[in-house]
Amino acid sequence: MSSPHPHLGTENPWHRPDDLYAGRPAWDIGRPQPAFLALTEAGDIHGRVLDVGCGTGEHVLMCAGRDMDATGVDLADKALEAARKKAGDRGLAARFLHHDARKLTDLGESFDTVLDCGLFHIFNDRDRAAFVAGLRAVLRPGGRYSMLCFSEHQPGDQGPRRVTRGEIEASFADGWQVDSVEAATIDITTGPVGIRAWLATLTRI
Repeated sequence: MSSPHPHLGTENPWHRPDDLYAGRPAWDIGRPQPAFLALTEAGDIHGRVLDVGCGTGEHVLMCAGRDMDATGVDLADKALEAARKKAGDRGLAARFLHHDARKLTDLGESFDTVLDCGLFHIFNDRDRAAFVAGLRAVLRPGGRYSMLCFSEHQPGDQGPRRVTRGEIEASFADGWQVDSVEAATIDITTGPVGIRAWLATLTRI
C-alpha cells in the first residue's frame, strides 16, 4: 500500500499516473467494492452516475450493467484503456474520460450520483476544498455522493492520509447533508482483511 497512486498512494498522486498500472495494483480487484455493490442493489445509486478516479472501471460497469448512464474519469490512460476494453468485452455502454477530478466543473455536465472509491483521501487541504466545490457543481440538487476512504482506524502509516469522521463532516458542512458515515472495508488483492474505511453518503442541498 505504499505506491503513490491516485487511489491508495502516499506521494504526489498526479505524477505519472500510468506508471501505477504497469502491473496489477492492489486496489484493482476486478469487481465492484462490496459496499458500493450493496448500495446499488438497494437502489441508492441511480440516474446519471459519475465515478471519480474510476481506475479500470468496475463501478462504472456495475452501473452500466444496470442500465444507468455511467461515466468514469481518471488521469491514468492505461487504466482508462483497460476500462474501455472491459466495456467492449462485456457488451456494455459506458464512457471513460481522461480528466482531473480536481476540475470537475470543467466537465460542464450534471449528475444524479457521484461515486468515489479511494480518491477523497489522497487530497491535501487545498485540493480537498477544490474537489468538494467541483462535486457540488456537477451534482444536481438532491444528488448523492457516496465515498469510500481510509479511516483513522487503519493501522500503520503506509498508504494515503487517514480521514476521520469529523473531517468528512467538516469538509461537507456547507451545502451538504451528511446522510451517513459508517465503518466499512476497502477490499484489496494483497490480503484477505482489506482496509478499514469509512463509507460516507452525502446529499447535495
